[in-house]
Amino acid sequence: MEDNRVIKTKDVNFYYGKFRALTDISMDFEKNRVTALIGPSGCGKSTLLRLLNRMNDLIDGTRVEGEVLFEGKNIYDPEVDPVEIRRRIGMVFQKPNPFPKSIFSNITYGPRLAGLSDRVELEALAEQSLKQAVLWDEVKDILGQSAMMLSGGQQQRLCIARALAMKPDVLLMDEPTSALDPISTAKIEELIQDLKRQYTIIIVTHNMQQAARISDKTGFFYIGKLIEYSATEKIFTRPDVKQTEDYITGRFG
Repeated sequence: MEDNRVIKTKDVNFYYGKFRALTDISMDFEKNRVTALIGPSGCGKSTLLRLLNRMNDLIDGTRVEGEVLFEGKNIYDPEVDPVEIRRRIGMVFQKPNPFPKSIFSNITYGPRLAGLSDRVELEALAEQSLKQAVLWDEVKDILGQSAMMLSGGQQQRLCIARALAMKPDVLLMDEPTSALDPISTAKIEELIQDLKRQYTIIIVTHNMQQAARISDKTGFFYIGKLIEYSATEKIFTRPDVKQTEDYITGRFG
């Protein structure tokens, strides 16, 4: 049987200085699935997400215990290159953060840095990534213009296209629609459903309806612990843990 678990965490503890932000997190993330991480603010969801591509390395005084296995290899092993990990495990943040450059330069910045210089290849990559992010038709005639002139929803799709241009295997999304209006949110949810055919997607969301709509599996976090992790439908209709049920039905907090 083929193991379709792309990322596995084993007994992961995470510290900001002396503060333990995550406790004994063990979970598997399956290929071509959308996994949602839910729970109240400050419960460790975003910390876990950033742990999966070593973004927390950039914060002083942080420490990881346990293992984060990506395709069977611990990404925290000393010989693993964090830059390569971040190429293969892309990230989209809460607020759209395009570079103050042209739309075209936003998409091609990473690939150029990685050594791709052929103009024809860069153009093809930009077109492909923008099509994947369902943005091509809206921007194909203005690729030379600043990304800053796009609407918030377009900027977020541009950031998704920028992540896809690096040809990742996994896409991490940290509340990717929380700064957007309902129409832009719906477009991005549709896009996520589409992208999971090619990518493994892990999304942190505050919006429980969103988790219910777009994810295959859901993990509920509370104060740095994984309380329950199961098929989304089960979490939302018949959770095993009362705390999960209280959170989902709003009797909590």
